[in-house]
Amino acid sequence: MKVTPVLLAAGQGTRMKSDLPKMLHPVCGRPMLAYALDAVRAASTEIPVVVIGHGAEAVREFVGKIAVCVIQNPQMGTGHAVMQAEPLLRGKTDLVLVSYADMPLLRGETLTRLVEAQQSNPGPVTLLTVIADDPRGFGRILRTTDGNVQAIVEEAAATSEQLKIKELNVGAYCFSAEWLWDALHRIPLSQKGEYYLTDAVELAVRDRLAVRPIVTNDLDETIGINTRIHLAEAGGAMYRRTARDHMLAGVTIIDPASTYIDTEVTIGVDTVILPNTHLHGRTTVGASCLIGPNTIVEDTALGDRVKVRASVLEGALVEDDVDMGPFAHLRKGAHLCRGVHMGNFGEVKDSTLGPGTKMGHFSYIGNAAIGPDVNIGAGTITCNYDGVRKNPTEIGEGAFIGSDTMLVAPVKVGKGARTGAGAVVTKDVPDETLAVGVPARVIRKLSEKT
Repeated sequence: MKVTPVLLAAGQGTRMKSDLPKMLHPVCGRPMLAYALDAVRAASTEIPVVVIGHGAEAVREFVGKIAVCVIQNPQMGTGHAVMQAEPLLRGKTDLVLVSYADMPLLRGETLTRLVEAQQSNPGPVTLLTVIADDPRGFGRILRTTDGNVQAIVEEAAATSEQLKIKELNVGAYCFSAEWLWDALHRIPLSQKGEYYLTDAVELAVRDRLAVRPIVTNDLDETIGINTRIHLAEAGGAMYRRTARDHMLAGVTIIDPASTYIDTEVTIGVDTVILPNTHLHGRTTVGASCLIGPNTIVEDTALGDRVKVRASVLEGALVEDDVDMGPFAHLRKGAHLCRGVHMGNFGEVKDSTLGPGTKMGHFSYIGNAAIGPDVNIGAGTITCNYDGVRKNPTEIGEGAFIGSDTMLVAPVKVGKGARTGAGAVVTKDVPDETLAVGVPARVIRKLSEKT
């Protein structure tokens, strides 16, 4: 049986007060539309149809080839929005799954249950409901004695008795396609000049056809986003869900309420996440790591047994058994090889620190290639920018860079070489030699044991 989703994403979102189309506002690192697309794709067999309107070009660009976009212009209600998919889908699908793109927490598993319920429904529509004390402006569900839906009563039109009903219409539906297209054209125009999809449900009831509800028990799934307040509410719920999933998978999160993990982040077993840690973007964290507290990691890959304390990592690669912080900063292009130690108040940008290298505190390494087992003393600076271009620094295996050394790039320090404390290195230092002074000069050859 062919199941095609129609995702409603044409709303202007005026209450967001934003130049960015509402559907592209991020929730835990991804546009809310991305979650909605994932959910409907999980519950369907055919490529989704996304009904777009406000910010159409930006939304279309984001959707790319994973869905087909159709324009709703003018925007005349939810029923009118679904009508825009009719030319594409009439005669080409068995069921039409309709949901809203501003409900990022709605799960694919729930929509799959909705589709399965409609497949066994002799009537033309099954809809998703929720039992909640807070109605959030949703329509109330009136049921018949046999449990089918008798009516959806909008809050503004409900009587005082109907307002006490706790079963609410979520806004996700699965329709028999053949019935739907004809029903949409029978929907009356409202006083506001719009066609409402809920009126199609009313038509089915009038035709004495079965309208079945299925209930979700997860209130978070029903959060729709119309304001920045809703955006924060949805984000909080998504962070809680993500933290719970990681904990069930073997990650220790000391305080989930103060931990912020984006949905695309992966974390290995037995890793411990301390409070006020932010893991964003396409970050990966290996097994048995210790991250935090007060740490921000973005688009960074961390190996196994890595320890990061109170630091900021952006676009970096960190191999196994690295220990860094507190107050370390890895910028884009930083690569710390296995077993590196990086002290407090250090910064690395577009550089590689070789295996086993130790980098003291209060140091800056930029545009550098550092060999294995190098000691970088406190206060070492690579002076990589000459006002026009960034210049490279190379340090060979086993070199010892004295505290407060200035390495004026481009410059090379050879294998096993040393610099004295406070040296300003403007010329290359050969292998196994000692350079001291301002500017630094080589004063002697080192013995192989030195």
